[in-house]
Amino acid sequence: MPVQKTAYITGGASGIGLALARTLAHRGIRLAIADLNISTANSVASDLCAEQNAPDLVTAFELNAADWDSQLSVFQKVVEHFEGRVDYVYPIAGIGEKVSIPNDGGKGKGFVKPNLSVLDVDLYGVLFTVSLAVQQMRRQERDESGFRGKIATVASVCGFYCVPTLPIYTAAKHGVIGFIRSFGKYLPEEHITLNAVCPNVVRTGISTSAFYDKLESQGLLTPMKPVIDAFEKFLDSDISGECWEAGPKGDLVKREAAEYLDRESGLLMDMLYERGHGLHQPQS
Repeated sequence: MPVQKTAYITGGASGIGLALARTLAHRGIRLAIADLNISTANSVASDLCAEQNAPDLVTAFELNAADWDSQLSVFQKVVEHFEGRVDYVYPIAGIGEKVSIPNDGGKGKGFVKPNLSVLDVDLYGVLFTVSLAVQQMRRQERDESGFRGKIATVASVCGFYCVPTLPIYTAAKHGVIGFIRSFGKYLPEEHITLNAVCPNVVRTGISTSAFYDKLESQGLLTPMKPVIDAFEKFLDSDISGECWEAGPKGDLVKREAAEYLDRESGLLMDMLYERGHGLHQPQS
């Protein structure tokens, strides 16, 4: 009888994280959902357990995704809860654009530190979770399909395109996509996969109902289905280092990275790959 799989989701109490949690619970995968809103996370865990008639299927944890100590503490509890193996990890927790550089109309005389909390959650938070996942998966034996584990996150079309009024969010999502397309192409050497789904705007808690209603009235709101379809694709295949765009028409399309300028640029990238390869090998 196959061993029950386990999964860890940050931001699992709402939005995309919640939709993913429902999908995985329906598959019978044991879940740990982590969220800053622990009361909602507990309610979600209770509801999913009741829906699947499985009292121990989903467990909730309180997490501040921007804080390394919080991430480490929760992940250690999750590993212990799952008795030493986490098969799938999903860094989904995210926030929207904030006022990063206050505009005082040019009347001020001093300088203010920018608010980069969006980077803390949407970029560094993702990197923290992936780092924990990779370290754990390196300690795990390969499963029946040959993998030590699979990781998938949410980026955004703001990682492909540029939104002038969302500069920090755009920078964070460009960073996530660059990370996926680079590290995700290396990790299969260690029998780990890493991918991202990049939705257009999906109805979540990041923006307002009025904004989502406006988009929906113009056919510009992306349904949740293609986003979840992407996660299922990552779960059921051996692809890695890929970013898939989910669009308002329900489309799900793999987006290729930029082409090399010329043959020499391609050769240089190969040499840089070899140059950095040792950084990821076991250290003596």
